[in-house]
Amino acid sequence: MPKSPVETDALAIDVVSDVVCPWCFIGKRRLENAVASRPDIPVAVRFRPYFLNPWVPREGISRIDYLTTKFGSVERYNQNAQRIVAVAASEGLTYAPGLIKRQPNTLDCHRLILWAEPAGDAARMKQHLMDLYFTHGADLSDRDVLVEAAVHCGLDGDRTRALLATDTDVATVEQAANSAKDSGIDGVPFFIFGGVLAVSGAQSADHLAAAIERAAAEREKQLAQATA
Repeated sequence: MPKSPVETDALAIDVVSDVVCPWCFIGKRRLENAVASRPDIPVAVRFRPYFLNPWVPREGISRIDYLTTKFGSVERYNQNAQRIVAVAASEGLTYAPGLIKRQPNTLDCHRLILWAEPAGDAARMKQHLMDLYFTHGADLSDRDVLVEAAVHCGLDGDRTRALLATDTDVATVEQAANSAKDSGIDGVPFFIFGGVLAVSGAQSADHLAAAIERAAAEREKQLAQATA
């Protein structure tokens, strides 16, 4: 007997986030744990771009200038950063804000994630870029760093370097990021489960797992009504 669409179709989970958002770093790990806790519900995670700091120029700026502009001072940011560092550590992640010397514009990072998607490596690319930034303090506005990240995640280095030097998919990424803001998303991470349920913020894995269950049940209900 053929399986129903509910049994064969994965639940789409759209993750709207940015690679330099510490709560997105944490939220991605929590979502992964939530998905692992519900192995009976197949999912397809899709990463959608968001510009946390659209005002940062393409070449990036110094971390000190960024923190001073956004938070008033480096000291003010550091007062809150240690709490985020601790939360990240509780999820098995390392956030080392003291290593970050430059704040990037993330347009090119989102292009890399987009280019990794056809091979099914978008999640790997997203994680690697976040690890480079949060854990190692890498400069994600450095073209060499981005090309090395691409190679690490299976993309061709020479082709990636050539593409980064062009405007390929710039409009695509900008349109998607602007669409997220136009739809009312003003904070990330933001999770959309099956197009029927949305969760804002880096909620706990249990909370996200419950959302997966509710969305899967709602989708099953809608499919049943459509075929009744």
